[in-house]
Amino acid sequence: MTDQTQPLSAADRSYVAFVEVAWQRHIRLAMLLAGDRWRAEELLQDSLVKVYERWRRLSRLDDPHAYLRRALVNNHTSGWRRRRRESLVADVPERAAPTGDVGPDAVVLRRALMSLPAKQRAVVVLRHYEDLTEREVAQLLGCSVGTVKSQNARALDKLRHLLDEPTHGKQVISHEHAR
Repeated sequence: MTDQTQPLSAADRSYVAFVEVAWQRHIRLAMLLAGDRWRAEELLQDSLVKVYERWRRLSRLDDPHAYLRRALVNNHTSGWRRRRRESLVADVPERAAPTGDVGPDAVVLRRALMSLPAKQRAVVVLRHYEDLTEREVAQLLGCSVGTVKSQNARALDKLRHLLDEPTHGKQVISHEHAR
């Protein structure tokens, strides 16, 4: 148990300031990787713990956010590898739409994104949401640039197919309004 009456050290104060910025900056990435708000928060918290364990060294880096992003991706990858070994299911369970002001197009896009295999989803999110280069994505995921290119191409083809189906959007929208 820590003594709450003692003032925080300079390193701890800088870490708290980092977390306040990092949470807002990285929660959406975590949500896109994890698939829902609860797993995303857990993923981000676990990653922030890893950052804290190395904070004295990391705080001197130019961009500790890059280290956090890498930790998020690595933790997510480790998690889906563990879950994959645990059980495979034929049908993906329904998940609630994210909270907030989200239009039907965002819901359709999010569902299509969540239908991708985890590695393809990670590639798409890192390439197109985080705007990383193929080389940066390859480094983060620990794979070759060619793998990033092929996974991205497959994922985008699947997304195009899912989003071009005329009934796909209607089914999702009508399902959402049925709640």
